[in-house]
Amino acid sequence: MGKKSNLILRNESGVALVVALLMIVILSLIGLASSSTSTFEIKLSGNKRGATDAFYTAEAGAQSVMANTGNFSTTYYAAVSDLNSLPVELRNELIDSRLTSPSLSLPSGVSYQEAPQVTIYHTTKSSAPIASGFSAINFEFQQYIIDSIGRDQLDVSANRSNCEIREKVVRLIPTMQGGY
Repeated sequence: MGKKSNLILRNESGVALVVALLMIVILSLIGLASSSTSTFEIKLSGNKRGATDAFYTAEAGAQSVMANTGNFSTTYYAAVSDLNSLPVELRNELIDSRLTSPSLSLPSGVSYQEAPQVTIYHTTKSSAPIASGFSAINFEFQQYIIDSIGRDQLDVSANRSNCEIREKVVRLIPTMQGGY
């Protein structure tokens, strides 16, 4: 009986080969999973960079338009006759005219690969904004909506990020009753 048990223990018949192949398969799967995860993370960080770049481009467009008060002189505005030509979100606003190519005031040395698309909409609202603290007697109010669309400035992928920023702006104009 002792000789038989020793023979069974010494008869390895390729177990080491099977164990080695299993380890190679497991390690290969771990390597493929980590490679796939790394590729996904690289794409994700690229998308985040593009979205951030598009956001800052749109925000810069809105800020540079607001910095130039000449953009709010309605003499250059075109009348809006068809409300269906407006973005869906703005169709309920009381928009009467728009300026599709306002002046962008950029600091020296700043340029865009693709400038933001900015449109200023003039509304017919002439009342004081709610809870603004301004007297309707001392000021006249003109209300505008600035719509700025920015794109990713690096042309590295087919799917470039876009960002749209919409801001409401109120222009205060002193009246004669206000004594200004």
